[in-house]
Amino acid sequence: MQLKLISTARCLSSFLHFNKYTNRQGLRSILKSRKMSSGLLEDVPKVDIDPSGVFKYILIKVYETEENNVEPSIIIVRGYQRCNYHSDIFDEVQGKLHPLDCEPLGGGRISHDSENKKIHIYGYSQGYGKADHEVAAKLIKETYPSYAITVSDEGY
Repeated sequence: MQLKLISTARCLSSFLHFNKYTNRQGLRSILKSRKMSSGLLEDVPKVDIDPSGVFKYILIKVYETEENNVEPSIIIVRGYQRCNYHSDIFDEVQGKLHPLDCEPLGGGRISHDSENKKIHIYGYSQGYGKADHEVAAKLIKETYPSYAITVSDEGY
């Protein structure tokens, strides 16, 4: 990431050097905003769930390093049949997203019927508590816009 930032700065610096009409302050603000956020969160998909079946899922808040009293974060949904416990999902995701910090916000289950384009979100996690299924549904709807998505607080 540092190499990308350096090359971006060099390209911008060269452009400014050869373009006398460009405001130097513009470069400073671009580089300052680039430093404030490393861009790691931008690369994290909001939803990663199995393509079909019934499986456990969790909501996770993902954080970047705090700078200038600002701690950028996003909420993501993860759900996999291969994970027997909600904590298995969290451990897997946390390992993949290192060096970002992760915090589980709760869990539940997802029934994903890809053939009929339906997703049902329900239940809870014994370890993490019940996720806000409405938040999960909103995120999933962004990834699966043509699906019918339903939510229920019933069932395990």
